Amino acid sequence: MPSYPQLPDIADLLEARAGEALALNQRHLNPKLGSVLRTLGFDVDWARAQGAHLIDRRGNAYLDLLSGYGMFSLGRNHPYVKDQLARVLAANTPNLPQLGVSTLPGVLAEQLIARSPSSLSAVVLTSSGTESVEAGLKLARAATGRPRIVYCDRGFHGLTIGSLSVNGNTEFRERFGSLLEACDAVPFGDLAALQRELAPRDVAAFIVEPVQGKGVFVAPEGYLAEAQSLCKRTGTLLIIDEVQTGLARTGEFLALDHWGLQPDMVTLAKALSGGFVPAGALLASRQVFDATFDSMERSVVHGSTFGGGDMAAAAALSTLAVIDREQLVARARKLGDLLRELTLPLVGEFEIVREVRCLGLMWAIELGPPAGRAARHLWEAVERRQPGLFAQMVTVPLFHEHHILTQVAGHHMNVIKALPPLIIEDDELHRFAAALREVLAEVEAHMFRRYASVGFGLGRRTFSRVA
Repeated sequence: MPSYPQLPDIADLLEARAGEALALNQRHLNPKLGSVLRTLGFDVDWARAQGAHLIDRRGNAYLDLLSGYGMFSLGRNHPYVKDQLARVLAANTPNLPQLGVSTLPGVLAEQLIARSPSSLSAVVLTSSGTESVEAGLKLARAATGRPRIVYCDRGFHGLTIGSLSVNGNTEFRERFGSLLEACDAVPFGDLAALQRELAPRDVAAFIVEPVQGKGVFVAPEGYLAEAQSLCKRTGTLLIIDEVQTGLARTGEFLALDHWGLQPDMVTLAKALSGGFVPAGALLASRQVFDATFDSMERSVVHGSTFGGGDMAAAAALSTLAVIDREQLVARARKLGDLLRELTLPLVGEFEIVREVRCLGLMWAIELGPPAGRAARHLWEAVERRQPGLFAQMVTVPLFHEHHILTQVAGHHMNVIKALPPLIIEDDELHRFAAALREVLAEVEAHMFRRYASVGFGLGRRTFSRVA
């Protein structure tokens, strides 16, 4: 192997610039994000990561229950995926010939189809979740000849203009001007509203998450099956967004398997990457695919420069292999049951806990105002400063006092969310539940002190766009 003594070595660069990550971000990347991290005290100097843990430069290990928004389902730096990526690099594959095809992307498409509902038999490979959604919107309009797209309030499908047009969260949409026309929202779980929108038979597709990432709202019983029936009766295509819920996260390979759905399209990304190489996919029915790519001239009407690269395909194939070998579908189901069992009692133990929601290893706890007059007034004062701020009074001490990373699950929501890596051990879930109970007890018993030390400091700073 040749050496390049005149060129920088990445390992040397990492060592030489250690401790500069935040300073570099503030100078060249997103300084407002850096301000948020400093405000929360999340501005840790990360040195390395392994499995379910992030490790700072002092050697402190933090339990990562954010998992890169679900990207690190296999944990961080999984050795098998690393090994397979090294093998692809060593093989000098004919990667991305563009006017040509290579083997690994085809094998990936084959394996994804084999694991998916029988309604899906074609694949468009992408580099991200928002690319997968964009592809779905385009194929829906091309295949049906219809203009409209229907989506759900609170749904999150990405941040590019097309995906943003079906993003049901106003904090992401505002200030970006006119989005795609003929995109209309319905309340999640409201079949009557959906039926009204589909009745004119001008809707190309209904796009929906089986579990909404913002708030972890699980589809009500019967909702998705009936939505599928409505779509079939009106000639509307059903797109199930599995960017966060897919690949074993909820205790099935795809969350839609909980309801036995047969959609027209499914979007994938995040965990498909193995945590290494951007990878995504749109799975589609042959009918939808052939109606879009319907001639040689139209064979290139949609694509992605890096979608279907050999490195991405290798990362995805390795991820699928680990899911199978380590039986992560069953593991997510079992550990999800454990996490629910450990945290559901919190609803009865604490006034401020309203609900625990969980499907597999996609979990959230929702907080609400306490009954006491003084405590309720404090809650209302916190919410006036910044709706959803109260939840930070839990996430911040979880991080600082217990070295556990979680997130607030949505703008103006007092919902705390966890997406544990699927390889997490039982004792780590016990540790999380015990830490959460301790923090909730401290908040409820000493709410004024907690607010003074955490809430007031956060509330007086402006970061109203943080989700």
